[in-house]
Amino acid sequence: MDQVVKELNTMSSDFHFQSILVIDDDFELSEMLCTYLKSMGYQVQVCNDGQEGLSEAVSGKHYDLILLDVMMPKMDGFDVLKKLRASHSTPVLMLTARGDDYDRILGLEMGADDYLPKPFNHRELVARIKAIVRRHNIAATGGGIEQDLFVNGVHLSPASQLAKIDDVELTLTTTEFQILRLLMLNAAQRVTKEEISLKILGKPLQAFDRSIDMHVSNLRKKISAVAVDEKIKTIRGVGYMLIIGSH
Repeated sequence: MDQVVKELNTMSSDFHFQSILVIDDDFELSEMLCTYLKSMGYQVQVCNDGQEGLSEAVSGKHYDLILLDVMMPKMDGFDVLKKLRASHSTPVLMLTARGDDYDRILGLEMGADDYLPKPFNHRELVARIKAIVRRHNIAATGGGIEQDLFVNGVHLSPASQLAKIDDVELTLTTTEFQILRLLMLNAAQRVTKEEISLKILGKPLQAFDRSIDMHVSNLRKKISAVAVDEKIKTIRGVGYMLIIGSH
């Protein structure tokens, strides 16, 4: 096990703390996946039945990828995928003990991004995850050019690294810009300090670390200098939220 974790750590240098939802009723496998993926810097959430997994997948939390088992109690993977695709485009990699062509084709037809039969090699799993997320990100940003964001009077242009409020340009540091971008991408949803630390600062949030609070405080001051209404709301003890409209 230690050797596996060591190998995975050496493969993790180009990962950016992505978030993965594992939906699988195999408790032992789920625990192993958590160990593998967390050792690489991934954030991992586990659900052990289909209904719970679907609820988590559509809860509003951001997941870069879902690992979805086929055979599960309460709701199988195909039903989960069907309901998920009605409203969400989160990438899905299906896992199953049945590796026949029928299941593979059915899963792909229903919207799965890829399919991997159990048992699988951990290196192959990681390679599949990396490839799927890369493809999804390229598609979502129009071939690598991220689209401008417009939320509650805030205009942010990732391509030019410019931020404006009602046509007044904000002078932001790189960290402030990236925090604002993350909040805008998750407008009206809370973004935890842990998520900000991982995705923006590239490190886990440490106890008594006030760096995130300071960055947000500076960002707020720059916004309030040109905006008449509040843009960023504090979720006490959790993190922050970008407000969609005036409150």
